Amino acid sequence: MKKLLLLVLLIAVGVGGYYYYRNLKQGPSGALMAAAAAVQTHDMATFEKYVDVNSVTSHLVDDVAQQGAMLSSLMPGGGLVMGGAMRLLKPALAKAAHQEVQRYVETGSLEAAAAAAPKRLMNISLTGLASKIMSPESAFKGVKYTREEGDNAFMGLEVSQPKYDTTMVIEVKMRRQGDHWQLTQIMNSGDLLRDVAQLEKKRLLN
Repeated sequence: MKKLLLLVLLIAVGVGGYYYYRNLKQGPSGALMAAAAAVQTHDMATFEKYVDVNSVTSHLVDDVAQQGAMLSSLMPGGGLVMGGAMRLLKPALAKAAHQEVQRYVETGSLEAAAAAAPKRLMNISLTGLASKIMSPESAFKGVKYTREEGDNAFMGLEVSQPKYDTTMVIEVKMRRQGDHWQLTQIMNSGDLLRDVAQLEKKRLLN
């Protein structure tokens, strides 16, 4: 387990921030840019200004839990989320995910982030799940769409997945917080996990 599904968040912030750094500096895109810069400078306080880590991790645990047995094909012990066990451990898992993100931002090391995950918590690291969606060969393809709905904004970030010869769109939700925007949720993390599990199953069968 090298990365966390939360790493999808970090990747989304990084590639999205880079793209908009060259094009737009206001609105939701400006928040992505600022968050990406905070990752580069290992500034957790600034990162949390533009990324609501607690909100993201809380939604993330819910999304992962909904996949149930699907996780068993992606990582050892994944089937333990069956029967609502993961939801019972949601507070502890969300806290552990926050620790992983903080460790990654502060050190820039995926290995250090994975090491920060308590192994006793069902042996599930969000870092490990992310490696199933984003491989080292993955690349940012562009912004698929952006739409604003009042104080909320939704951005679709397209990335390649060479392992399966396809592309995927990571949708992130941004919310206006006074004078700035903040990333609050990965909208389709559950769908991404399910799609990757199906692609992996197909790959193994072939």
